[in-house]
Amino acid sequence: MGKPMALNLIKAGYRLVVYNRTRSKADALVEAGAETAKSPREVASKTRVIITMLPDSADVEQVVFGENGIAEGVQKGSVLIDMSSISPVVTRRIADRLRDQDVAMLDAPVSGGERGAKEASLAIMVGGEEEIYQRCLPVLKGMGKSIVRVGSNGAGQTAKLANQIIVALNIEALGEAFTLASKGGVDPQILYQAIRDGSAGSNIMNAKLPLIVDRNFAPGFKIRLHQKDLKNVLETARELNVPLPLTSLVQQMLIALVNSGKGELDHSAIVNFVEQLAKTEISRK
Repeated sequence: MGKPMALNLIKAGYRLVVYNRTRSKADALVEAGAETAKSPREVASKTRVIITMLPDSADVEQVVFGENGIAEGVQKGSVLIDMSSISPVVTRRIADRLRDQDVAMLDAPVSGGERGAKEASLAIMVGGEEEIYQRCLPVLKGMGKSIVRVGSNGAGQTAKLANQIIVALNIEALGEAFTLASKGGVDPQILYQAIRDGSAGSNIMNAKLPLIVDRNFAPGFKIRLHQKDLKNVLETARELNVPLPLTSLVQQMLIALVNSGKGELDHSAIVNFVEQLAKTEISRK
């Protein structure tokens, strides 16, 4: 996700200093004009807006506060925009620590997958102060199409968790519905044509059903990452005393899929769980 987002910022005219833990993954950015750094500390020392895109909460804390991290090199008055999908609790903790260094933070997780990252059409949910949001809005517009400030620090991550509940449960529902139809002799492509413009239609169905029918589970967003997101959902729900029975069930399905070696597949492969139980496959007839 980070590489195409960074390339879009270069296309938008921004000068970038980039760092990746696997240095070769930044080669395309350097070829496009970015300067490479040897550490997050060096990135922070050379920029006033620092953007992170990492797998989970522990990764962000390590990059920000670990050895040679952002906090060691950051300039007063700078802004950290964390576009990872992590825990709202961790986000607020990071924001509080950075505030002590006179550094602002926005949590700005995204939705739209690899395609949205490449096309600069991501939905970006932002948490942070209004003034900082307005200051950084032009940068965010270089990567996304729908950009909404949803509240203070942590609110962006909470919005992303809500998004991930809806996406995961939609895909699981597609799996149940189309597995039933397929085993009942209905061509999934014809069923899709019949229901896509009715109440059951959704962006998820339009994006994922053609891939499922073609058995194309090349990752745009991996099952193991969605499983991580639902883990953060359930931890947050526990803190807020919010029961999420269906999310808990789908989380168990994702854990089973990861354990069966499917964690690197696209999250549309959530349908595999029901397919395996039903001993059938959603595919072209």
